[in-house]
Order: sequence, then structure tokens, then C-alpha cells
Amino acid sequence: MDQQLWRRFPSVAPQLNDLQAYLLAAIQLDNQPIHHKIISLLTSGGKLLRPGYFYLFSAFGQPVDPLALQAGAAALEILHVGTLIHDDVIDESPTRRGVRTIQMKYGQRNAIYAGDFMFTVYFNQVLKSTGDRALVQDHIDSMHRILQGELHQMALNYREDVTQESYLEEIAGKTAELFALSCYQGAALTNAPQSVITHARKIGLAIGSAYQILDDILDYTGDPHKTRKPVLEDLRSGVYSLPLILAMPLARKDFHQLLKKRHDMTAADIIAVQQLVTQHGGVTAAKALATQFTEQALDDIQALPAGTARDDLAKLTTLLLQRDH
Repeated sequence: MDQQLWRRFPSVAPQLNDLQAYLLAAIQLDNQPIHHKIISLLTSGGKLLRPGYFYLFSAFGQPVDPLALQAGAAALEILHVGTLIHDDVIDESPTRRGVRTIQMKYGQRNAIYAGDFMFTVYFNQVLKSTGDRALVQDHIDSMHRILQGELHQMALNYREDVTQESYLEEIAGKTAELFALSCYQGAALTNAPQSVITHARKIGLAIGSAYQILDDILDYTGDPHKTRKPVLEDLRSGVYSLPLILAMPLARKDFHQLLKKRHDMTAADIIAVQQLVTQHGGVTAAKALATQFTEQALDDIQALPAGTARDDLAKLTTLLLQRDH
């Protein structure tokens, strides 16, 4: 948990502190080496943003069983971590949050099973959080969209003709969908006013889109000591994210000379792409779009009932646009 971040939000910090211990207890796996790797991933400084948004939106509703609410928050983080484990397999990532990935230490097969195991824990927590079939179905629908987004990304790998629209469609089905689910479930589980529930999903999609765009910007500009993952990792695996997509039309031939090498790109080639992206304004243009999504979320947040929860949502959403990791 990012203590530095959440100490600014005393309305939810205690719940997130308690959630950390709950998450560790929820993960029980007989395979001890894999179990310890999952626990390391859970305790290696994740921001707990999705549970954080879940709890902030729950403040608009009515008091409910705290254990059910905790299970609802846990489900979101467990789903998130499960998708990260699978992402590391797809991207062949050596580290995650400064920790050696499961697929690097124990192989892709075991990493895939570990991610699948997390999905079973996720649905177990969902059922602990609610008996409402509609809310369970919402989790199923969201997971369906997340997996569709992952498969959509695969179809775009190494595509020099990838468009901004295709990129936005892909991140809407991945990162943004999980933020939307978190906001929506926080409001719906606590029977918040319908106007809040209606806005929650829209706000989550905008926040998640801005968050992913900034993540992709940091892949080109971030300090790996702060991000705790290698820079330009997406480019190495053929994933062309927004800064590159926006820069390519301005120097199509220059980019093609490098990108056509695909798996054979050298470290020098990758740095050259990074420099071209910056030179042709890809990072600046991507930041502008992230700002646009953030402002859209902030406008919708202002439509929520006034109070601490609304103020904290606006404050947190603004802070995320300024992050460097």
C-alpha cells in the first residue's frame, strides 16, 4: 500500500490498512513457492487504487456489513493482481513492482495457473460481498470485457497502422474497465442513490483511461527506480501505445525503419524510437489526452453529492495525473 498517497485520505486509509491483512489471509495456496511470490506481489507497494475508489464511492451509500464491504474491495485488488500475473507472461516481464515475476522464476505454465488461481479467489470474494445476482453478473460482464480487451491487444501487436481509436477501445476493455467496476460496485453494494451509481461507471472509465495513458507515457519517460519496471517494455513486446501512435504519422518512414525489425530491434533501436516519439510530440500529445480524460472525470465527480467523499475523489483523481510512478 502506498502510505504516502493514502495518508492524504484519512476517510479511507484505515479501511485500506485493514484490507492488506485481509488480502494476505484470503490467499491460501498449497504450492508454497508460488504462494510466497503472490504474497510478495501483494505486499510490494501496490497503490490499492481500485479498492480505494471502491471505498470512496461506498461513502455515498448506506451502511452495510463491513465484512461484505471488505470482501468487495478485496475482490477488485485480487482480480487486478491476477491480470498482472497473466500480463507478465504475455509481456515476458522480468520484474513487477521490483519483484522477480512468477513466470521468470517458475515458468510461464506455473504463472498462468497462478493467475487462474487468483481468479478463483476473486470470485470467492465476490460471493462473500453480495448475494445480489445482478451485482455478481456485473463482475462477470466486466471480466468478460477485460479479457476481450487483452485479446484485442494481441491483434494490434506490431501494427504500424494502429489508430488512436483502436488504442482507446483496447484500454477501455482493460485498465478502464476495472476502474469502472470498482467505482460502480462501491456505489451499488451500498445502495447509493441511482444518480451516483449511474455516474460511477462513467467516472471510472474516464479515470482508468487517463491512468493507462499516463502509464504508457511513463513507459517512455519514467525513471525505472520509481516505476519499478523496465522502461519501453511495451515497445519491446510489440505493443504500440499512445505516445508512439500519435508520433508515428509525423515521421512514418523513420519509425518504419526501426519498427520493421520487430523482435530483432536492438537496445539502440529502442532508444532511437524513444527519441523519435519525444521529438515528434507523442508524449506531449498523449499527456494532453490524459488531461482531457481527467477533466471529464472531474466534471462528472462534481455532479455527485457534496461532501468529503466527493472532495476526496476529485483530489485523488487530480493527483493521479501528476504521478511519476
